[in-house]
Amino acid sequence: MKKFLYQNSLSIVFMLLFTGAFFGQIFFGIQEYNKELIENGGHAVTMSNYLTTGHFIESTFENWESEFLQMALFVWLTIFLKQKGSSESKGFDGDEEVDREPSAERKGAPWPVKKGGIWLWFYKNSLTIILFILFFASFGLHFYGSFKDENTVNMLKGNSPISLAEYWGESRFWFESFQNWQSEFLSVFAIIVLSIFLRQKGSSQSKPVDAPHSETGE
Repeated sequence: MKKFLYQNSLSIVFMLLFTGAFFGQIFFGIQEYNKELIENGGHAVTMSNYLTTGHFIESTFENWESEFLQMALFVWLTIFLKQKGSSESKGFDGDEEVDREPSAERKGAPWPVKKGGIWLWFYKNSLTIILFILFFASFGLHFYGSFKDENTVNMLKGNSPISLAEYWGESRFWFESFQNWQSEFLSVFAIIVLSIFLRQKGSSQSKPVDAPHSETGE
């Protein structure tokens, strides 16, 4: 167990942070939602009912959507785009280890590499593909949750519900998306540029402390 925890500590810590933050979102989210319902003449909902509301679905997947978009684009764009001096970029001197063609003869090679064909093609691009799938799934659920919450608000105000097609052109959904996308793109820009000049000893996301600013890659 000690060895397992040591070898998987990074993912375990982030999963624990995610779990804590997720329950925090639910705990405060239901309070905020019930406050809005009561202020608009509605009735408070239970925890189980809250988890099926548009308020919860929208607020959850609105954030997941932007995270997966950020990661998908970052993984894909770093294939062919570079930034001199950044630890997040590939270097300029020829191909790197990640560019070489996979070999089925390599010890411990994953089974798609040994299988070849379409399996190998998919596996060679699987990280980008899955991240984009997660983005589009989150995008769809964000849209559904936001649409559902909009009609809940309409009902409380005595207005007629709107259709999915009508909501697609509404500003609320796109405002929710773009306000998250811009923050994610800014954070990626920040780590790309700041890693040129700043260091963190011991981090895999930083260049060595004594590396010159012009050195590109980790």
